[in-house]
Amino acid sequence: MKYLGAHVSAAGGPDQAVLRAVEIGADAFALFTKNQRQWKAKPLSDDAIDAFRTACSEHGFGPGQILPHDSYLINLGHPSAEGLEKSRDAFLDEFQRCEQLGLSLLNFHPGSHLNKISESECLTRIADSINLVLAETRGVTAVIENTAGQGTNLGWRFEHLAEIIDQVDDKSRVGVCIDTCHAFAAGYDLRTAEACTATLDELGKVVGFEYLRGMHLNDAKSAFASRVDRHHSLGQGNIGLDAFTTIMRDPRIDAIPMVLETIEPAIWAEEIAWLRAQQH
Repeated sequence: MKYLGAHVSAAGGPDQAVLRAVEIGADAFALFTKNQRQWKAKPLSDDAIDAFRTACSEHGFGPGQILPHDSYLINLGHPSAEGLEKSRDAFLDEFQRCEQLGLSLLNFHPGSHLNKISESECLTRIADSINLVLAETRGVTAVIENTAGQGTNLGWRFEHLAEIIDQVDDKSRVGVCIDTCHAFAAGYDLRTAEACTATLDELGKVVGFEYLRGMHLNDAKSAFASRVDRHHSLGQGNIGLDAFTTIMRDPRIDAIPMVLETIEPAIWAEEIAWLRAQQH
C-alpha cells in the first residue's frame, strides 16, 4: 500500500489541511503545524487539536499517513551556540505540537555548516540535536529529508543521512524522507527506470529501506547535479515520468506517506490519480 497526497495548506487551522487533502483524493498529506517562516507561534488551542483529530478520524487518516514539516528557519547543525540553541528550542516545539496532534512523524531539513565548522562536526551537531529532542518527547519519529545541497546545506549525500542516523541513540525514532527533486539536483540520476532503480539500490545500501519513512515526489526544474532546489510538476521537468512509475512499482517502498510538493496545486488531484494508476 502506497499512501499518496500533497503538502496542503493549514490556513484556518490544521483540520482544514485534512479537508484539503480529501478534496484532491489523497490518502496522505503534509502540513506545517505553525507558520514555517516564523520562529514563534501561539500554542495550538484545545479546539484546534480536537478538530484536527476528529477530521483525521472521520476521513481515515492515521498518523502513518501524515508527514508534517518543521520550520525552514531551523538549523540543527548551526555553528554558533546561540543559533543552535534557538533552533533546538524551535525543533522541540515542533515535536511537542506533533505530540498534541497525535502525529508520529516530523520531517525536517538537517542543517547547514555556514562555512564555519566542518561537515562532520555539523553532522554530529544535527545528531545531538535529534537526541536532545527525542529524550524530551514520546512517540514522534525524526524524519531527516535529503537536500539538494544548495549553499552549505548538508544531507545531499545519502552518506550524510547515514552518518546522522549512526549517531542517534534511539534508532527506532529516526528515519529519512527522500525528495526526488533534491536527489536529482544532488547528483543521483533518476531519468530512466534503470537509473532510478540504481539510485534506490544505493539508498538501500547506504541508508537502508528500514529507515525510509516518507517521500516527496517532485520533478525538477533544476539541472542534474546542479545542487539547485527547484521543483516542477510531474513529467514537466528534467527527471521525467519514468522515475515516478518506477518508484510506484518498487516493492521496497511501502506504507509511507508519498507527498507532492509540485508547483501547480490545481493539478494535484490529476497527479495523484496518475501515480496510483502506475502501480498496475
